[in-house]
Amino acid sequence: MTKREGLPSLQGPNAAPEPPAGPRPAAAGLSGIALVVVLTGYALSIVDASIVNVALNSISDDLHGGPAALELVVSGYGLTYALGLVLGGRLGDAFGRQRLYAYGLAAFTLTSALCGLAPTIEFLVAGRLLQGAAAAMLVPQVLATIQAATEGQARARAIGMYGATAALGMVIGQILGGLLVSLDIGGIGWRAVFAINVPIGVAALLAVRRVPATKAEAKPSFDPKGTALFGLTMVCVLALVVAGPELGWPPWLWSLLVVAAAGALALARVERGLEERGGSPLLSPSVLSHQGMRRGLAAMVPFSAGFGAFLFVYALVAQGHFGLDGLESGGGLAPFAVAFFAVTLFTPRIAAALGARIVTLGAFVQGMGLLLLALVIRLGWPHPSLTLVLVGIGLYGVGAALTGPTLFRMILADVPPAQAGMGSGVLVTSQQMATALGATVGGTVYLSLADWQSTVSAAVGVLALLACCSVTVLVISLKLPDPR
Repeated sequence: MTKREGLPSLQGPNAAPEPPAGPRPAAAGLSGIALVVVLTGYALSIVDASIVNVALNSISDDLHGGPAALELVVSGYGLTYALGLVLGGRLGDAFGRQRLYAYGLAAFTLTSALCGLAPTIEFLVAGRLLQGAAAAMLVPQVLATIQAATEGQARARAIGMYGATAALGMVIGQILGGLLVSLDIGGIGWRAVFAINVPIGVAALLAVRRVPATKAEAKPSFDPKGTALFGLTMVCVLALVVAGPELGWPPWLWSLLVVAAAGALALARVERGLEERGGSPLLSPSVLSHQGMRRGLAAMVPFSAGFGAFLFVYALVAQGHFGLDGLESGGGLAPFAVAFFAVTLFTPRIAAALGARIVTLGAFVQGMGLLLLALVIRLGWPHPSLTLVLVGIGLYGVGAALTGPTLFRMILADVPPAQAGMGSGVLVTSQQMATALGATVGGTVYLSLADWQSTVSAAVGVLALLACCSVTVLVISLKLPDPR
């Protein structure tokens, strides 16, 4: 490594200074404008995962899409997004993160325009698949750039803002989607949920030169076996998550888990052997062996799964039982958004004081918010106290703000800057997979309990399940390394 990678020089104290050679990310740092630029692209990718949900009815009426096609409009984006994240991070390490971010953002902006102009449902599905692939190209570069170009408190603040963007993007997507569809700007209806990305994407592209150019010191070689095995494993898991609810969970579908497990074991063996031979694996076992990444990911999975389930089941209850439209149900999440954003501003200071116990505190507060919601719904159904419901949602947001950004920082703390793209790709892939799995499991449990017992029992049952996720994070947090 050289000082260009953000590590101390290995030369003696009397050595002559190195001449400038290429970008120096550690020296350049990450300015406020550059941080806004990279977080803008990330925000667009997160918002587009949920903004389309409230426009599905309009899309169906206009393009005459059936339930299966509409499901692909939603899940197709997540499929190619999750599939490409690790490869996108690897490409950023090899060819430069600023360059891959710019290419990804340009492709995302273009595919958003194509989705907005879609003349048929098939065209829209294809556009969403391409849009997800573009997001997979740009998203890993965001955390990787933060990791390579910052350190200390600057890194903690930047990762805190990244965590805020991750959570708020999903909430804002539902609110913004409902607003755009209801306003029907220019008479274009649902197409506005995609068209809004174009001016924002173009504006970010015009400022992308402000982002420091970073990449790995040694260009990683291609890993065809690892890439194929990783793709096979991911496709099997994603197919189970996406197709399970639609097909009614047939027994043959569960066989994909066996294939995925076999693919994962083969992947681990291939990657370990390649690294021992001095090669450059797609997923480096040495990077994944870091204690912070291992234990941090163990906590991130239940945290993200619980968050995905919470948002999905909340929408089912708010829109299905209480008859709220997309804008109104999204507005009910405002306490979460406000609490999350406010607490995130102080998370680095709290982490400096509490260390790893900030995650313990966050999981406890989340659990209290969920138990309050369960109690209020059980005792007040069918007209629970709106004030107490909003307080419970706000507490959930406070706990998420204490937990999420800190876990991001812990997971990436030991990852070398040269492998920042790989580390961020693994992190975001795990986060996205857990969120999708949580939404699927939470929705299935809710609908099953509602058919078997009642809506109120289903809602309380899911909230109890989410409280178990918070308890799991709390237990794991007791073994997390100190992030200070």
